[in-house]
Amino acid sequence: MSQIWKKTIIVMVDILLAVYLVFSVTTFNRPDELSNVCTEVKIDITDDMVKGFLNPDDVKAQLQHARLYPLGDPLSEVNIRKIEESLCQNLLVETAQCWKTQTGKVCIQLKQRLPVVRVKADNGDDYYLDSHGKILPSAGYASDLVVATGRISRKYAQKHLTDIGNFLIGNKIWRQQVEQLNVLGDGSVEMVPRVGNHIVYLGEPTDIARKLERLEKFYQYGLSKAGWNKYSYISLEFDNQIICKKRSS
Repeated sequence: MSQIWKKTIIVMVDILLAVYLVFSVTTFNRPDELSNVCTEVKIDITDDMVKGFLNPDDVKAQLQHARLYPLGDPLSEVNIRKIEESLCQNLLVETAQCWKTQTGKVCIQLKQRLPVVRVKADNGDDYYLDSHGKILPSAGYASDLVVATGRISRKYAQKHLTDIGNFLIGNKIWRQQVEQLNVLGDGSVEMVPRVGNHIVYLGEPTDIARKLERLEKFYQYGLSKAGWNKYSYISLEFDNQIICKKRSS
């Protein structure tokens, strides 16, 4: 009998040890979300070349309104997919990513739409265009972006001003130098620079990069010597030439 009891005890010990090992491995190799709550919400908004529309307080307010702000909630109940879907409904958000960490954080990373030009048209329209030509609301935002005025339909803005805005934003010199674009009745474009008391006539809204390359050389080798206020009107309409109108005395 003693041998039988010994074997039984050994088998029971082996079983208990195996159960303990399985439980230990399972417990220590997966986050215990059931006992953890969200202790911090980290919101990261990526900006490109200009400051955008959104700030972390806006994101927090949107999630609170949708009852999705996770601070204090059990991590197991935080639905990161719903958070992403809710944020992507915001017109100012291009992409949204959300994830949880084992230390109790919920991280939210947003890429916002990049505004490239503000449109203030004669017909009363006031909005921004992003880098993809999408129309964004104008409320609650201030920036040194170029302002486009004049006879501007939304179709014209999305077709032409988006490309011009993208070029200006992507060029260090012209991003700082161009203050205003004015669209005339025939669809041609005038440009108002920050430096120099003159108007630049671009003509049709095409080949902007090539036209401004010519203007840059003219600024460098012409106006820098003749004086920035010598001319009142500079036309880049025609290829391979620049036509200037002297300022009247």
